[in-house]
Amino acid sequence: MTDIPVRVRPEIAALPSYKQGKQAGATAYKLSSNENPFDPLPGVVAAVRDAVAFNRYPDALAGRLRARLADRFGVTDDRIHIAAGSVSILYQLAQAAASTGDEIVLPWRSFEAYPGIVTVTGATPVMVPLTDAAAVDLPALAAAVTERTRAVFVCTPNNPTGAVVSQADFDAFVAAIPSDVLIVLDEAYVEFVTDASAVNGERVIAAGHDNVVVLRTFSKAYGLAGLRIGYAVGHPRILDVARSAGIPLSVTAQAEAAALASLDAEDELRERVAVVAERRDRLVTRLREIGWDVPTAQGNFVWLPAGDRSLEVAAAFEAADLVVRPFAGDGVRVSVGEDESIELVVAVAASVLA
Repeated sequence: MTDIPVRVRPEIAALPSYKQGKQAGATAYKLSSNENPFDPLPGVVAAVRDAVAFNRYPDALAGRLRARLADRFGVTDDRIHIAAGSVSILYQLAQAAASTGDEIVLPWRSFEAYPGIVTVTGATPVMVPLTDAAAVDLPALAAAVTERTRAVFVCTPNNPTGAVVSQADFDAFVAAIPSDVLIVLDEAYVEFVTDASAVNGERVIAAGHDNVVVLRTFSKAYGLAGLRIGYAVGHPRILDVARSAGIPLSVTAQAEAAALASLDAEDELRERVAVVAERRDRLVTRLREIGWDVPTAQGNFVWLPAGDRSLEVAAAFEAADLVVRPFAGDGVRVSVGEDESIELVVAVAASVLA
């Protein structure tokens, strides 16, 4: 900390900053950030253009979008919270729930931001290993809950490994967690799920679990990553305290308009999601055929468990103009992108095995 000119919290100074997926050059395929390879859905660009009024503040509560999502989930609009990406809501919920001396339980490896989000609150992240199938271990998460636990994060499909939690297992998990402990069901990639047994936020909300908040985003399947907009569904008072911990007016009018236009184009969305899911399944099959032990993939990415060779494997991909996301010591995440990239990914994956 001697290079920081003011006094700061040592645990914050020691945190690594969040690492965005590496950008790609003009000739490379960017497969590092789980972005949507398609252009915006029909009507989105026009909606953003029509919403331009940079001299005016946006609707702080994104009321039109809240009403639309409330109708979809069969809830009142006070059970919907909109923010600048679902990760913003994660920060808000953690800040509202936990402080120094508390704990937040989370799976690991999972979304890279989780441990830092917890540390910033002053609480301690309790990191629970995944199962041998690279899935979130719900019984182990439940066993890690103590009197100090204020929240539990569940990511499904798990980023970066791709496996899902089943509805039956999640229901049993909720029953095992004290009712005053917040459960965050992070469903950033839910639109890509084709496993009928997987947990689904609509069913969770309909079951009336007051301590569960479901998170979703428009960044992935809807292709609005650059506009930063996501949402939460849950108990009104939990969402109220989340808003109190957030930055006001962080959702732009352009982002809200784009989200509404995207919801209007859901037939096209489903077609695009089906294309991505087919590419994903084809990529998993090809990788397994050449010898990779690829776990179940239900997001828009696949996981190569490269272990100590992860940085080396990622460098081989980058040398072939395929920018992927390495997690040192664990593995490499490859986003599902353009169709032309599939066989290129397989060729590099085969070369590093050889």
